[in-house]
Amino acid sequence: MLIRIVAACLALASASAWAGTVLVWGDSLSAGYGLRPEQAWPSLLAKRLEASKPPHKVVNASISGETTAGGLSRLPAALQAHKPSVVVIELGANDGLRGLPPRAMAANLQAMIDAIGKSGARVLLVGMRMPPNYGPTYTAAFEAAYRDLARTNKLRLVPFMMEGFADQRGMFQQDGIHPVADAQPLILDTIWRELAPLLR
Repeated sequence: MLIRIVAACLALASASAWAGTVLVWGDSLSAGYGLRPEQAWPSLLAKRLEASKPPHKVVNASISGETTAGGLSRLPAALQAHKPSVVVIELGANDGLRGLPPRAMAANLQAMIDAIGKSGARVLLVGMRMPPNYGPTYTAAFEAAYRDLARTNKLRLVPFMMEGFADQRGMFQQDGIHPVADAQPLILDTIWRELAPLLR
């Protein structure tokens, strides 16, 4: 009996040691495509937050190839399982690459924002930009979708996670889409500026 009581107390102390959980909800750009797991920006974020007092836990549930529709369908189970205090939504790039209507993408993102809000967690929205070959009308509407969602829902927004190096070919893998390991700290710093206030 005493052993069970001690074990329960230790489990409670371990659970309470975390200030909260940050759930990274993204696609290959956050899943670390082409990188070792420890090189991806969410892993770098976990290391940074482990040093905070009290530390925050990071759960990276990103999946390569994920769309906003897929993210929406998976979200309820993830919220139930991880009970995050903050969710970083980094989705939409694959919607854009497939030429899906920005309105449909925005509707899926809004549904995720609503579900996260009902769970009691806060949201950091990470935007994306499409290459110019998609045409000015589409690229403008795509980028505006994130700004409108952030404004309407009063969310913190990272307009573009590749800010500062998107024009540097050497910062991308051979596919020209996924950033290399050296770019991951830059991505983290860009996201951190908007994420840090949500952790206080």
